[in-house]
Formats: sequence, C-alpha cells, structure tokens
Amino acid sequence: MKKTMDLNAIYVPSDDVVAREIEGELIIVPLTSGVGDMEDELYTLNETGRAIWDGLDGKKPLKDLIAGLASQYAAPADVITKDVTGLMAELLKRRMIVARPPE
Repeated sequence: MKKTMDLNAIYVPSDDVVAREIEGELIIVPLTSGVGDMEDELYTLNETGRAIWDGLDGKKPLKDLIAGLASQYAAPADVITKDVTGLMAELLKRRMIVARPPE
C-alpha cells in the first residue's frame, strides 16, 4: 500500500545527499550507498522539481509549500498537490528527503 505524505510534516533534504547547481541544472548526488537507486548515481530535477526542492527550508509544513506553489503556477490546487506529493513520496522512498523531527 502506498504511503501518503503528511501535509503537516516539515521535510528537509537528507544529510545523505548533496545538491549543487551545475550549468543551470540542480544535481542531487547521493553521498552514501543505498540512497537513490544505485551507488554513484546522479539525479536532476526539472524547474518544478527544483521549486519544490528549494522550498524544503525546514521551516514550513508541506501544505504551505504546496500553497505557495499553487499561487506561483497556473494550475488547480488539486493538481499541484498531486504532483508535489508524488515527487515528495519518491524522494522520501529514495531517502533523499526526511521528515524533520518536531522541535
């Protein structure tokens, strides 16, 4: 069964990855084996994926990130929610992001 994303959780990039901009593209590099699909594999995000990644500031819950993106892009809120939670679920499954522990 597919786990749904917690819209109230705050997600941050994992300490097991590093993200760098190279020639205008955001590249995510796993630092440890078992992150992503294969050891030494690089990941790139498109413009929308990058906007989501950049929103992982450790301060706002996922629902606020979605609301900000919905106001930025001309798409229905339910479409934005589906797209964001889909990417976030994939990043979480690959251990590229983690839920920040409550303070």
